[in-house]
Amino acid sequence: MVRFWDASAVVPLLVEEAATSAMRAKYAEDVELAAWWGTVVECVSAIARRHRAGALAPDLAADALKRLRELARSWTEMAPSEAIRESAQRIVGSHDLRAADALQLAAALAAAEGRPPSLSFVSLDRRLNEAARREGFRVVELGT
Repeated sequence: MVRFWDASAVVPLLVEEAATSAMRAKYAEDVELAAWWGTVVECVSAIARRHRAGALAPDLAADALKRLRELARSWTEMAPSEAIRESAQRIVGSHDLRAADALQLAAALAAAEGRPPSLSFVSLDRRLNEAARREGFRVVELGT
């Protein structure tokens, strides 16, 4: 079963944090995942922020970026489209989400081909999970 993974759920697969073991276990259950086109940028940003803050050594940051490239090659990527942009516009009007989160959710809707119950949604963001649930997705709850 394919699952749509938000960037907040991908990052713990790349760097050690509180949710890492839970996210790795969830990923091991099914390594077939879909992600938004912008997920790579969001993950690189998270890694860079940790590195700049001194919370991630240069070698660990480089390893995380390498793992990200490998993981991104294996997932189904939802490319930008007019349909995703239109869906994201509707979503920001309907849910308390930032633009990037609305794009994540719109990409998940595209991945589900308009049938949200057919796809599980994996995120560590409470607001995004609530919006995904309201859109009809089966939300995999694992964290904050």
